Formats: sequence, structure tokens, C-alpha cells
Amino acid sequence: MTASPTFTTLQLHPNLLQGLKELGFARPTPIQGESIPPALEGRDLLACAMTGSGKTYAFLLPILHHLMSKPRGKTRALVLTPTRELAAQIHDSLKDVTIHTPLTGAAVFGGVGMGPQEHAFRSGADVLIATPGRLLDHFRQPYAKLEALEFLVLDEADRMLDMGFLPEIKKILRHLPTTKRQTLFFSATMPPPIAALAQEMLNKPVTLNLQRTAAPAKGITQAVYPVAQDLKSALLISLLKRGDMPQALVFTRTKHRANRLASQLVAAGIKAERIHGNRSQSQRTQALAGFKDGSYQVLVATDIAARGIDVEALGHVVNFDVPVAAEDYIHRVGRTARAEATGEAFTFVSPEEEGELKLIERAIKKQLPRVTVPDFDYNAKPQAKLEVPIAERIAEIRKKKAEDRARAAAKVARRTAAQQGEVERKSSKPARPAAPRGAPAARGPERPAEGAKVGGARRGPRRPGGGGAAGGGGRSGGSSGGGSRRSDSPYK
Repeated sequence: MTASPTFTTLQLHPNLLQGLKELGFARPTPIQGESIPPALEGRDLLACAMTGSGKTYAFLLPILHHLMSKPRGKTRALVLTPTRELAAQIHDSLKDVTIHTPLTGAAVFGGVGMGPQEHAFRSGADVLIATPGRLLDHFRQPYAKLEALEFLVLDEADRMLDMGFLPEIKKILRHLPTTKRQTLFFSATMPPPIAALAQEMLNKPVTLNLQRTAAPAKGITQAVYPVAQDLKSALLISLLKRGDMPQALVFTRTKHRANRLASQLVAAGIKAERIHGNRSQSQRTQALAGFKDGSYQVLVATDIAARGIDVEALGHVVNFDVPVAAEDYIHRVGRTARAEATGEAFTFVSPEEEGELKLIERAIKKQLPRVTVPDFDYNAKPQAKLEVPIAERIAEIRKKKAEDRARAAAKVARRTAAQQGEVERKSSKPARPAAPRGAPAARGPERPAEGAKVGGARRGPRRPGGGGAAGGGGRSGGSSGGGSRRSDSPYK
């Protein structure tokens, strides 16, 4: 029997081995043991790897090994990923393993400022980990050139296809140099469009596990909890409060349900946050960081995060809603039992979701055990609705918009009334009598500046009610209170 390889026997760079040792990794996972040797030889790779199998280091380690002998200052490796969370996760893994090397990396994704990312392009970070949309944004600028690129990785290729990124990937390929490069292609499933893209991009690739049936990792204990739809929140709260799940990643079908569930958990005294596509990048980053450091017992997520959350030693994943596709189920539960660890995955199934569950069991070739929680009242009346019917939500939105329009109309009416009142007030003032045609306009008494000369003599300050000059001499031009024009008037 052949002994399983170690990272040392794979002949990786000593500085990378030191980083792996400090991370506690002694032996490669199966996908790492199969991928790293041909990748070190410079071969293109087409690998079908499940979530949580350790594929991140399967493509990072051989690339980093080759980059150790390359000059710095030019980007030589590009990793494309479907989600921001996955890009950040890969970047963190890169930083962890390169702690004893001069190699640098940068994550390039949307929702954050482009300035630091532009700096990564200009300074030539060794590895860029990017989402397709933000990368194309940079490619519109003159600084975003990757002429020195030697390694390209497509991670979670099937997920990128699901998210509609196939046209963007083809645009990105047109921006990359046409010189020979090594391409590593990883996908959890291999649908025909992905297989066609792989054939277009790869040159005589080494293929791994293409015939493997998609299934959850072996270390995951799976169970089904039958429960009425309206009692799912109460069941989850019950399991959390009795200590069965110290920390849990909970998946819902929609963003609306994620928001409502998180609110109900917080109202029940459970520290919870949510992460989905409607939240800003800073909110998503804060929620994930709080979940990782234990600030939140529960992170409620939609499928956008199913392949982008990597939490060390995460013990529990809960499918609050049964996923429609078996692949989504596999990727959700794959957030636990990562890198050959163990974990538990619970799926709450209402009577109307039994059909979707049967499709999942058929796909994974396994009937999942049913669990009933002792002392939980399955006939209880739900305390609060989780799902607000769409008709009610639309009616509420319309009501709010009508109220906003009414407030805006009232504001306009008040402004118009105020303006009209001002016009009427001005028009009600008595008009001043018009001067006879040809006569000079009436003027008030003129007051030269203190100390100014009038008719050659310096004049002091005018006394109240006084009309004459202080000291005669020269022409005064008549009385100051008359209508005649002064020849030396400062207003002339």
C-alpha cells in the first residue's frame, strides 16, 4: 500500500512548508495530493473538487512555489472567483501561507474603493484574486495591464456560470496576454457549458475526479427536521437555546426571509447577523468577521455566501429552507466539516418542501434520517410571521409611496401659499407718488463723509436736524432739504 504523501514529499519551497507547518497542515487533502504534482510540472489542470476539500491550497501552493524564483514587481498570477467573500477567503489563505516569503497578493472586488486595488495593479502584486465585474472595471483603465501573467485560475467555475459570468470571463480572456500560460480550472460540477469553456481554455489538461458523483464531505452528519413552515423559527430558537448548536450558519431562500429571521433571533436574545446581496460590502465584511470571532452565535445567509464563507471549525450548518437544487445543498452543507474535519448539517423540512428533499436524497444517493426534538410543541401557534405574503409587501410599499407623495404635495402647497402671500403683501403697500416728467427724482439729504470738504471748507459731522454747512465759503448749491442737485454731490 502506497503511503499518503506529505507536503515535504511534494518538494514545495521550504518557506511555504514553514507556513504550512505553522498553520497545522502536515498532509495534503486528496485533491491537493492529486493536483499539486502535475501543477508543479507546469501542466494545465481540470479538477472537479467539492466544497471544503482543500482546493484553495491545491492551486495556490504550486503557483506560489514557482513565484518564489520570479522577480518581484509584476503580477504573474490571476485567480477568478464568483463572489467577494470567496475572493477575500482566498486572499486570507494566501497571506497565511506566505508569511515567511516576500510574495504579495491583493483581492479585487466590488463594494469597496478602487484606490488600493489600483495600487496593487501599479505596484505589481504577485497574485490578484478578483471577481469578474470589478476586474473588468479596472481593465477600462490604462494602468490595468497584465502583460507578465503566467498563471490563471478559475475557481468555482460552475458557480460563475450560475451567476451569469460566462460573458465576462470571455471578455477577461481577451484582456490577457496570448503568450503561453498555465491554467488551473476548478469546478464542483461539470455541466456542458463549463466543459466547453474548459476545452477552449486548457491545453492538454490533466483531469481529476471528473466522474465523481457530487456528494457532501464524509465528515458531515446530516439530518432532517420535519416541521411546519410557521414553526421553523421557534424550532431553531429552541435548538440554539438548549445548547445543541453553539454556533450555526443558517441558510434561507430569500433576502427578505434572512432579514426577518435575524430580527426574530435577536428579539429572542440570540446574537445574530445576516449576510446577503442587498447589504453593503462593509456590512457583509463586519457580519462575517463578527461570526468568525464569536461575536455572533448565528449568521443568517442566502446562497450568495454558500461558497464564500470559510469558518474554522464551524460545527453546524442549518438549511432553514430546503434548497431547490441538490448542488446548492452540497455547497451549503460543505461550509462545515472542511478540510476533513467533522460537522453537522440540519435541514428543516415543511410538508410542502418534501418534493425538493426527495430530489436531494436521490442526487446524493442517501436517505437522510428524520429527527423529532423532544419537548418541542409541534402544534404551537406561531408567535410571529416570518414570511410576509408578497401581496401584503406590495400593498405596504404602495402605501408608503402614497404617503411620500402626499407629504411632497403638501410641502409644495405650503411653499406656493407662502410665495403667494408674499406677493400679496408687497402689492398691498401704498405706491409712492411719481415725480413729474422731466423733474429730478426726489432725494434725501446727502451726508458727505466726516471731514470731507464742501465748497473748499472742511465740514464736521452733521448735527441731527441740521441743514447748513459748518463754515460758509464756496457754493453750497442751496438748501440740503430741497430738490436741487448739488454740484459737488458724491452721488453725481
